[in-house]
Amino acid sequence: MKLRIGDKVRFLNETGGGVITRFKDKNTAYIEMTDGFEIPYAIKHLVPIHTELIINSEAENLDLNPESGVTDAVYFVIEPDHEMPLLVNDYNIYLFNSSSYNLMFAYSIKDEAYFQTLKHGEIGAYQKILLKTVKVSFLKEYPYHKIECILFKNVHYRAQIPIAETIFVNPSALNQSFLIKHDEFKLPVYAFLIKDEFIVQQNIQQDLSKEDIAKLKAVKEFKSSDKISKSHKEQLKKLETEVDLHIDELVDNANGLSNHEMLTIQLEHFEKELDTAIEKGLKKIVFIHGVGNGRLKMEIQNTLKATSGVTFQDASYKLYGFGATQVNIL
Repeated sequence: MKLRIGDKVRFLNETGGGVITRFKDKNTAYIEMTDGFEIPYAIKHLVPIHTELIINSEAENLDLNPESGVTDAVYFVIEPDHEMPLLVNDYNIYLFNSSSYNLMFAYSIKDEAYFQTLKHGEIGAYQKILLKTVKVSFLKEYPYHKIECILFKNVHYRAQIPIAETIFVNPSALNQSFLIKHDEFKLPVYAFLIKDEFIVQQNIQQDLSKEDIAKLKAVKEFKSSDKISKSHKEQLKKLETEVDLHIDELVDNANGLSNHEMLTIQLEHFEKELDTAIEKGLKKIVFIHGVGNGRLKMEIQNTLKATSGVTFQDASYKLYGFGATQVNIL
């Protein structure tokens, strides 16, 4: 089976494992261990570990099945900030795209007779995006959550039926559901399947009447401007940058440094690069932090939450796996 950046693997001939962060060549991958250190390892001696969310036919919630053959699916996920229900203060609401399609999405809540859009945008294949962090009172006041998505790829693909699902979620509904564990989330989550039926092949036949043909002929084709000029593309590219926060990229020799010292160096470099990007008027910056135990990513996101004028999301899975955060500067 083909390995990808972000895959969780174990070692074939010895104890241990980690997450693939990058490839040195066709025979060697870099593995980030649980302690945050990265080591090169022969690909032929790596065994992938697969865990996917799948529907539990006996309940309205989801369960984990490592042997599942489920591939493409989209989930609405709610992550409490504590494993014990009585100690929960906040809930993080995510859209989890566990499919090979990109999604153009809109997230709305029902406010009396109308829906109000809270967030919209694009999410890449095999990525998740934080929609909103809420208190339990929010779920009581707004129990109806609507997800609308258009699915597409940047290459040839089978057209899919758009998603338009409304999920009813209030404290009582959560109490009747089950928390599940998944590698993508720090704490157990409530997860609700909103799409798993993907079209593999579809034949469409439609007979057009003379009236339909006349209407089609009357439609004037909208002529968009020519392709974006090369100079304009280059100008847009200048407004983006990428920063690698792996410790071996920041210091000549990490030997002797404690985990706390390494984390401090990484965070100082992150804050410096973020300030520089804002001062220069950049629009996007990707911080490569790896997967590890998630501490560096958590500290980065805590800083970003307290920084005005920016939004953030998981960076492209195709390019970085689960080991990078994209910051959008408004």
